[in-house]
Amino acid sequence: MQEKAERQQRCQAVEKLRETLDEKYLWEVILLYAGESFKTYTGLPFTYEVRKGRNGDYTRELWIDRRENSKSLALSSVLLALRNIKKVGAVVDRPKALGDIRGVSYIYGMFYRFGLIDVPDTARQKMKCL
Repeated sequence: MQEKAERQQRCQAVEKLRETLDEKYLWEVILLYAGESFKTYTGLPFTYEVRKGRNGDYTRELWIDRRENSKSLALSSVLLALRNIKKVGAVVDRPKALGDIRGVSYIYGMFYRFGLIDVPDTARQKMKCL
């Protein structure tokens, strides 16, 4: 029952994000998808988490868990890629098309999963979710 409610909440948040491309909704979607599985353009699996700071609020960083070590990805990088979606168009051929942004291969996988971008057929096969 709770799983269905979470799925519905995700769907509603993603719908708002797709309609508006608003940063507020992107943050909401990022929080809702934390811990879920994603894949990069080349098919490498990863997850991310958003940690809370000392004051109890979420930090503006995503911690990408790809291997043994986590890498941080600043929210500002994700927002920059969001702004670039409008320039690039619906089908984004490769991650760098979103911009020369640190961590763009992870952002690309997230944006595809959120339905913000479409990818070429060759990439789609590699990026099928787990």
